[in-house]
Amino acid sequence: MTLWLVFALMTAAAIFAVLWPLSRRSGGGGGSEIVVYRDQLDEITRDRASGLIREAEAEAAKVEVSRRLLAAADAAEADKPPSGASPVWRRRTTAIAALVLLPVFAVAFYLTIGSPQMPGEPLAERQSAARENPPIEALITQVEDHVARNPDDGRGWEVLAPVYMRLGRFDDSVRAWRNAIRLNGSTAAREADLGEALVAGANGVVTADAKAAFDRALALDKDDVKTRFYLGMAADQDGKRAEADAIWRDLLVKAPPDAPWIEVVRHALDRGAPAAPSAQTPTAPGPSAADVAAAAQMKPDEQKQMIAGMVARLADRLKQDGSDVEGWLRLVRAYKVMGDAVKAQAAAADARRALAADPDKLRRLDELVKELGLQG
Repeated sequence: MTLWLVFALMTAAAIFAVLWPLSRRSGGGGGSEIVVYRDQLDEITRDRASGLIREAEAEAAKVEVSRRLLAAADAAEADKPPSGASPVWRRRTTAIAALVLLPVFAVAFYLTIGSPQMPGEPLAERQSAARENPPIEALITQVEDHVARNPDDGRGWEVLAPVYMRLGRFDDSVRAWRNAIRLNGSTAAREADLGEALVAGANGVVTADAKAAFDRALALDKDDVKTRFYLGMAADQDGKRAEADAIWRDLLVKAPPDAPWIEVVRHALDRGAPAAPSAQTPTAPGPSAADVAAAAQMKPDEQKQMIAGMVARLADRLKQDGSDVEGWLRLVRAYKVMGDAVKAQAAAADARRALAADPDKLRRLDELVKELGLQG
């Protein structure tokens, strides 16, 4: 009896949901859409004026919003009732149909496929079903546990490497790609992905290790797009602008018409902020790709001063928030790249004190210190 009472209440609620809008006058929804689209056009104009989007993107967006604006205006005009006509009889007909047909249909449908005697699903089974679709964090943890128990499983490392890259865990991605290459063999794609992770971990700088990875990838596949793009970045950062332009222009000449990375290469040629077709943006503050591009056009003394200033700002921020392990890893690596091993060791010591309560972060720090040869 209680079950049927619940069904009756649910049916009444459904009927009310149908009848309530029928009892009200039309509110002119089309008009509200028109206002929204007009606001969007104004916003596109403001964004273009402030430089947030380029001219081509702004024009494309205006065309699309204008099309929707016209469609909304046409729909609003079509929804207007004819002059002198009254829609009252339509609302009454719909109301009667809802009152009569909806309960009948609901009961007939339930009696056909329903099973009121079926017992409820136990909690244990529901929890088991939930475990069949775990969140991404749980899946990553499972794979990490697997490779911890089976460190020679190259497939597991290759699964983890791109995931770490997307999450901004660049040093973990480098470690995973190194293991994948060691266990699965060197391919152009793996070497290029390793180089990309090294560049991301160095805040957009193509380091010597990254350059070596890209050289190995180029030897395996001279037409690999990611490899050639980054080699162009390396040349540009070394001040070899003509060589970089030649690499990027050749990429554009050979690019398929629908290649998704064409705009990225064109942006690099315009001396914007170079970023690889699938590169991820570093989450921690530090020298960005735009900063590196700007530094490449400076005199050597100006470059050193600019980089030193950015590193100093990162160090000051870490004094305020010492829990940022990514920031500490970048600071230690930056001092090492700058050739100041003493400061790199001091930064590692400060990081150990700041991260003392987190064993996982300390492990990542120790791995970097070992990789850079700073143990002594």
